[in-house]
Amino acid sequence: MIEFLAPYFGFINDPTAWVALLTLIALEVVLGIDNLIFISILTNKLPEAQRAKARRLGIGAALIMRLVLLATISFIVALTAPVFTAFGHGFSWRDLILIAGGLFLVWKATKEIHHSVDPEDHKDEMVSRTLQLSMGAAIFQILLLDLVFSIDSIITAVGMTDEIGIMYIAVIVAVTVMLLAATPLAKFIEKNPTIVMLALGFLLMIGMTLIADGFGYHVPKGYIYAAMGFSALVEGLNMLQRNRRRKSSGSGH
Repeated sequence: MIEFLAPYFGFINDPTAWVALLTLIALEVVLGIDNLIFISILTNKLPEAQRAKARRLGIGAALIMRLVLLATISFIVALTAPVFTAFGHGFSWRDLILIAGGLFLVWKATKEIHHSVDPEDHKDEMVSRTLQLSMGAAIFQILLLDLVFSIDSIITAVGMTDEIGIMYIAVIVAVTVMLLAATPLAKFIEKNPTIVMLALGFLLMIGMTLIADGFGYHVPKGYIYAAMGFSALVEGLNMLQRNRRRKSSGSGH
């Protein structure tokens, strides 16, 4: 068994490979935030008894999907080759998957924002749809986005290193971090309704970024995560202010 795995872990004695590994782990964790926000929002719509199980199944499926994609690395690399040209841009299968995933995210986020802003509009329809969201439906939607984010994640890994062992370790560590962070994040989002709107705004922005990337307009991820970080900081200050007002009003009475 060790002899079989040895060729994949020949980088152990190479210091530069360890730097690449740590960098890729950090990058994969950051890329996993998008997936985690979507999973948290979606599973919070399920009955409380099913939420943790749905999160585990969804993230477990993401791990399996990424490991399978790594095993077919040559096929994944081929997805970046153009299959047709339109509007002066050569579209690859990766581009089409990103566009489809982006459209799905935009549709999902827009629908949830509409329900949050105007819950009285089609209230009966909204309640029936919420009740109809089963474990299977949630897992199916999670798998759709897992596929989009997994392909993007693996292509990013391929661009970072040629060592398949480094890719496997980085993916496993990143998904493990997602698994550990999923429940605390979901509970935090559930307890703070304003965070839900912020998270949906993030999903909307991520969806538009995926669509733009699919059409050949690459938006540096640093800009996206800087905007998300700044928005989260402002919302954190708002939450702190609201908590202080509650305490002061409570002590006043």
